[in-house]
Amino acid sequence: MLQHIQEFGSNVIKTFDELVAGIDPRIKDYPLMQSPVPMTGILLCYLFFIMYLGPRIMAKRSPFQLKEAMIIYNFLLVALSIFIVYEFLMSGWVTTYTWRCDAIDTSNSPQALRMVRVAWLFWFSKIIELMDTIFFVLRKKHSQITFLHIFHHSFMPWTWWWGVGYAPGGMGSFHAMVNCSVHVIMYFYYGLSAAGPRFQKYLWWKKYMTAIQLIQFVLVSLHATQYYFMESCNYQFPIIIHLVWIYGTLFFILFSNFWVQAYVKGKRLPKQDIKSHQNGSAVYTNGSSPLLRPLLWMTGIRTLSRALRY
Repeated sequence: MLQHIQEFGSNVIKTFDELVAGIDPRIKDYPLMQSPVPMTGILLCYLFFIMYLGPRIMAKRSPFQLKEAMIIYNFLLVALSIFIVYEFLMSGWVTTYTWRCDAIDTSNSPQALRMVRVAWLFWFSKIIELMDTIFFVLRKKHSQITFLHIFHHSFMPWTWWWGVGYAPGGMGSFHAMVNCSVHVIMYFYYGLSAAGPRFQKYLWWKKYMTAIQLIQFVLVSLHATQYYFMESCNYQFPIIIHLVWIYGTLFFILFSNFWVQAYVKGKRLPKQDIKSHQNGSAVYTNGSSPLLRPLLWMTGIRTLSRALRY
C-alpha cells in the first residue's frame, strides 16, 4: 500500500515537473511564472480571506469608507487596461495578425517579446483585480460577493497563468484584448460610481454595461468558432480555443438571461444587502461564510445580477 502511494506521488511530481518544463522559456523570468505554486497560493489566500477571515474580522466592525481608495484604484485600472489594449494591438493585432488563424510567434523578435510581455501583464492585471472582492468585504457589501463573482475572479487568473505560460500570443489572445477593452469602460463606470451621488447623473448608461458585456462574448465566441471551420490552422494550442469558446458561450447565455430579466421584464433586485441565503444568492449570512452552493447560484438570476453590480 505504501509503495503504491509513493509511486502515485512520484508520478504526480513527475507530471507537474513536465508541465512546468513546458512553459515558454521567454516568460519564465517574469514574476510568479517560475511555477504555478505561488499563483495558486495567492488565490487560495484570496479565497480564505473573502470567504472566512475577512467576514469574521468585519463582523462587529463598521464598514470601511474607501471612497478615495476606490476612485484611485478604478481609474488606475482604466489606465492599465488602455495600455494593455494598445500593446496587444501593436504586438500583432493591427500589425501582422490576420484576425483568423494566427499562430504564436515563438521567436525572440522585438514584436514577439512585446506580445509575451503584454500577455503576462494581462494575467497580472487579474491578480490586481482580486482587490474588487476585498473592497466588497471591507465595505461589508456581502451581497455582491456571489458564486459567479468568486468563480470569475479566481478561475480566470488560474487558467490564464497556464495560457500565458504556454501560449503568449496568437489567436488565443484575442479574448484578452477584448476583455481589457471592456474593462476600460467598466472600471471608468466604477470610478464615477465611487465618486459619489453628484456623479449619478453621468451614469444613465448603466444598463448598457450589460450590452457591452454581451457584445464582448459574441465577438470572443465568433472569433473562436471560426477555428472549427478552417481546413487547417497552425495555432499551436487548440485547447486554448476550446476553453475560450466555452467561456464566451456560457457567459453570453447567462448575461442574456440577466438582460431579459432585468431590463425587459423589469425584475430589478433591491440594492440592500441580503440577510439570508434565500434562493442561494448570498455568500454570507450575518457575517459568516457557509459552504458555497454553486448549483443554486449558477441557476439563479439573482446571482448574475449581483455579480454585475458594484
